[in-house]
Amino acid sequence: MTLDMMSTGGAGTPSPAWTKPVIETRSLAKTFAISGSEFVALQGVDLAIERGEFISFVGPSGCGKSTLLNMVAGLMPATSGEALVNGVAVREPSREVGFMFQTPVLLPWRTVEQNVLMPGEVFGRKDNALRDKARAVIEAVGLGGFVNAYPRQLSGGMQQRVALARVLTYEPSVLLMDEPFGALDEFTREAMNLELMRITRQAGITVLFVTHNITEAVFMSDRVVVMTPRPGKVSGIVPVDLPRPREIETMQLPRFTEILFEVRHILGGSRGAH
Repeated sequence: MTLDMMSTGGAGTPSPAWTKPVIETRSLAKTFAISGSEFVALQGVDLAIERGEFISFVGPSGCGKSTLLNMVAGLMPATSGEALVNGVAVREPSREVGFMFQTPVLLPWRTVEQNVLMPGEVFGRKDNALRDKARAVIEAVGLGGFVNAYPRQLSGGMQQRVALARVLTYEPSVLLMDEPFGALDEFTREAMNLELMRITRQAGITVLFVTHNITEAVFMSDRVVVMTPRPGKVSGIVPVDLPRPREIETMQLPRFTEILFEVRHILGGSRGAH
């Protein structure tokens, strides 16, 4: 199944037919060899995602959601098919693509600012402009008073904000997120959801977001992609036609509940078919 390029985009207005997708997957598949046998993790995934869209992936554990992100990121080769970012086939990691994992992966001996600047050191950048950008992003994620704090002095939610700032400082056009808020408490998670939507929409970043939380997926997304159990395929795609900007009260709308149950229905059907 293909994400229709003619359907409503992230801004809530119809996208023109000539719009070039930022991300495409064409018959993308991945097979792993383990202990002399093979199993298919992902099979025949076709997607076209436009600039600035927020796309969530939901599905049972082991359905290939993380595998899909890893292939789009260039961290894992496809067995067949291909992934493209801005029209270029993915062969290796790109600075255009940021990746945020479930755990923040901060170096404990570095301050917040030093952790955020670390990729710049890897890229050979230590200029004042990058430092100014890092401080602006740290401020934007609500950690302006903690630039000199160490990870051990921060809560789990604050550490994830550092990880988000680290990715956003380098202005990726695409942000891949693999259950980044799964370990957080409900209230911190909601706060991070709101912050993420605000920042990425302001910057026009295209987001692919993996989550097991259907409510989170519907709340944040322009579309929700439902995956089948292994081998992972696209079982259905649900447009989320809720107004933006969204607040927690959005979850009280009758339309929110309708979309939520539509996703649940497709997810239940895909499980029953395997």
